[in-house]
Amino acid sequence: MLTVSNLSVQFGKRILFDEVNTTFTQGNCYGIIGANGAGKSTFMKIIAGDLDPTSGRVILEPGKRMSVLNQNHNMFDEHTVLETVLMGNKVLHKIKAEMDALYLDYNEENANRIGELQMQFDEMDGWNAESDAGAMLSNLGISADYHYTLMSEMEGKLKVRVLLAQALFGNPDVLIMDEPTNDLDFETIGWLENFLANYENTVLVVSHDRHFLDAVCTHISDIDFGKINNYSGNYTFWYESSQLAAKQKAQQNKKAEEKKAELEEFIRRFSANVAKSKQATSRKKMIDKLNLDEIKPSSRRYPAIIFDTEREAGDQILNVQNLSASIDGEVLFKDVHLNMAKGDKVVVFSKDSRATTAFYEILNGNQKPDSGEFDWGITTTQSYLPADNHAFFENKDLNLVDWLRQYAKTEEERDEVYIRGFLGKMIFSGEEALKKCNVLSGGEKVRCMLSRMMMMRANVLMLDEPTNHLDLESITAFNNSLKNFKGSVLFTTHDHEFAQTVGNRIFEITPNGVIDRYMTFDEYLDDPKIKEQRAKMYS
Repeated sequence: MLTVSNLSVQFGKRILFDEVNTTFTQGNCYGIIGANGAGKSTFMKIIAGDLDPTSGRVILEPGKRMSVLNQNHNMFDEHTVLETVLMGNKVLHKIKAEMDALYLDYNEENANRIGELQMQFDEMDGWNAESDAGAMLSNLGISADYHYTLMSEMEGKLKVRVLLAQALFGNPDVLIMDEPTNDLDFETIGWLENFLANYENTVLVVSHDRHFLDAVCTHISDIDFGKINNYSGNYTFWYESSQLAAKQKAQQNKKAEEKKAELEEFIRRFSANVAKSKQATSRKKMIDKLNLDEIKPSSRRYPAIIFDTEREAGDQILNVQNLSASIDGEVLFKDVHLNMAKGDKVVVFSKDSRATTAFYEILNGNQKPDSGEFDWGITTTQSYLPADNHAFFENKDLNLVDWLRQYAKTEEERDEVYIRGFLGKMIFSGEEALKKCNVLSGGEKVRCMLSRMMMMRANVLMLDEPTNHLDLESITAFNNSLKNFKGSVLFTTHDHEFAQTVGNRIFEITPNGVIDRYMTFDEYLDDPKIKEQRAKMYS
């Protein structure tokens, strides 16, 4: 279906890919993963034909059609929403445009050409194209009221959905998507997961959403050491198997027979779990056919995110009474009551991210509520990771050691060796710890903020979109740390796996009050009574 032959990419002296050979076959979904800078986006651009490799080539089977999720959100501003989707099938759209032009000047000379085009159009099911495009848009949350609106008049988050509909439209043979879940809500992501799980053609996808990768991927394509290796199974299987392989590599004295038995038991256990799930991998028997030699340790570096507490909190954590907030007269939330107990890990949830951010800002004393009050338990200490951390790095020409030293509380904590210990856990070691904080990437800034939080040793953590800008390795380490954290957590996230595996309580903030339930995130989203209640709360 899609073949990569002797692909090499070099920028100056840096070799990104070295003689890569691989094939992507029909019926499979490949999750493209790799550490930051490994070349995921570059590889996708080469596959899409937007970037030429240094050498080698990409071969698409003759007669097959490729569709790419467009990253230029303003490219179709002069077109209507519906036409933008139809343009996803370039051949069909070209035929339709030619037919429409000929109809405007209909005569005997062009009648034969119109007839030819009509036959082609009919063979491509063109007469149903507009209704199919409309259905695709509706499934992605774009109602019929917007279908004839110009793209230039659509807000950014809705544009993303239109471009996603464009990529999916017309059943392309090869579908290329870089971060398709960005700016989608959980319900729309769920629809996309189901769509791709039943998709019978070839999909290549880059995503930092592990739940999404687990739900749709039949293979993981790992970019490592300048090569690309395809592994059967989804992301969780790849992660756990690579961790097991790394552990076994460290056990030099362990017999080969024992290692093989351990790997076989791991595969049996994982296959049993997959068989009970709704994941795309359940429709394949890839894992059962896995060659044990395929499982290899990864060169990935995972940060050591460890949240210790200076002291244990008492039973009373947080009491919120009748809290309300608004922006320019628009109600974000009202009548918010919350009695948070020891050990609660609360998913603070809302369809409006402004509401959750305002909630955190009020609890941290950075914003005054319209009404209501809150009290922290006297034994609690709080640490906050805001969605926007710009103020922490603004106009700061400090290196990372000096930046983190600002938040030290004791003389011991001001010691450079002590500070470097926290930075080292976040993969800022050696000279990296002396980088200027005002030149950091988004992911590096979040890792610095996590170093700051770890040093504070608070027993209550507040996290507003904590996975923004982080790579898969940092997200996975962060997730595992919060699962093991002994204190209490309030957090908002668009990472489904984070919400499902960390939270034990769901607290949804709406303009008309709150919904508060002790249950898992999946149980909350799937409960029909809660769905009905949510619809009323947002109406």
